Amino acid sequence: MKKIYIVGAGPGDPDLITVKGLHILQTADVVLYTDSLVNEELIAKAKPEAEVLKTAGMHLEEMVDIMVERVNAGKTVARIHTGDPAMYGAIMEQIALLNKEEIGYEVIPGVSSVFASAAVIGAELTIPDLTQTLILTRAEGRTPVPEFEKLRDLASHHCTIALFLSATLTKKIVKELQAAGWKDETPVAVIQRASWPDQKIVRTTLVNLDEDMRKNGIRKHAMILAGWALDPTIHEKDEYRSKLYDASFTHGFRKGIKP
Repeated sequence: MKKIYIVGAGPGDPDLITVKGLHILQTADVVLYTDSLVNEELIAKAKPEAEVLKTAGMHLEEMVDIMVERVNAGKTVARIHTGDPAMYGAIMEQIALLNKEEIGYEVIPGVSSVFASAAVIGAELTIPDLTQTLILTRAEGRTPVPEFEKLRDLASHHCTIALFLSATLTKKIVKELQAAGWKDETPVAVIQRASWPDQKIVRTTLVNLDEDMRKNGIRKHAMILAGWALDPTIHEKDEYRSKLYDASFTHGFRKGIKP
């Protein structure tokens, strides 16, 4: 079956693409990319003779029609998405139309902005004896969320929360987390354009989130990470050490030493 490649470009830094993703980009005959989000430096790595098309101004059917036409003409087509296509990538509607045309697809994962954001602030989002769960979600705005996924309900778990696409909804975020019993001093980190040269990092607390976002002019392209795993002093607290590297901990590759 003929197919296209759906490639995760990573969060912005052109080096943060998988080896496989880069190979597909460099060998594709046709490259379609979201020019409002994907780094032009990365797209410049396409082969010189490739047809490179910007899709920010295209509607769904227009974009898919191009992919179908080029694949049927024997071209190798790469659709380049920001971050990882599985997270808010809007790939299912593309796939549905491709299926109708009997065009297959292969998804190449990419580095999500949530993990790029954690990396640039040196954070571990799962801390032993503090939280072992990370919730990836978004605040409810123009796009509704299912009834059982309201932010207040998710926040009741008091784990680490990563909020995509929510930079304009900080008042609602604060209200919902407070309603779930989160303390005002809960650490929050906001990373705008993680891994880009102009990335901006704002460390704040839940009660100050909205004001600090306003003061820093952050209204889009931002990841909001919230929870006690974001405490910048967490690495200094011995009670949250991992058992994996504890000298007394036995596992399949090492016998623990009794204290």
